Amino acid sequence: MKYLIACLGNIGAEYVNTRHNIGFIVADAIAREGGATLKTERLADVTKVKFKARNLIVIKPSTYMNLSGKSVKYWLDKENIPIEKLLVVVDDIALPTGTLRLRPKGGDGGHNGLISIIESLGTGNFARLRVGIGNEFARGYQSDYVLGQWTKAEEEVLIPKIKTAVEIIKSFVTIGLGRTMTLYNKK
Repeated sequence: MKYLIACLGNIGAEYVNTRHNIGFIVADAIAREGGATLKTERLADVTKVKFKARNLIVIKPSTYMNLSGKSVKYWLDKENIPIEKLLVVVDDIALPTGTLRLRPKGGDGGHNGLISIIESLGTGNFARLRVGIGNEFARGYQSDYVLGQWTKAEEEVLIPKIKTAVEIIKSFVTIGLGRTMTLYNKK
């Protein structure tokens, strides 16, 4: 059984450890835990991790956030993975920092990465793990905030949640979306 775990962010040194790149941080954690290394391939940095007889294709799209859908569609097609086995890991300003929410489907919430994926796939019916990054910014400064570096206080909240995000992904691929939502969305 194959799953595509699409972890969103922006490529480039200037975006490392920014709030918008939480997906990339989760991808790196999955790779580390699985003893794997991400390699640059077409439209993404990619690794394959095995977990309980499941093959996880983990990608960090190299298309920048606004074109994430191009990478996600390519890898779904290339690996012949049905949309039901896609999980997108994405930052969310509507959730407090460190809050994790697994959802079976939904809209884009104004998130450019989700907008691109929904346009490329023609549907919003795919699972997503939303990682809260908070919304501590003044009106008109959302872009500066999401592309800004984590504060020390935010890192202290966030670092333990990366491990939980990896647990949620493993649960998603083993016991399924519904049971994983029941286990983790109440925490």
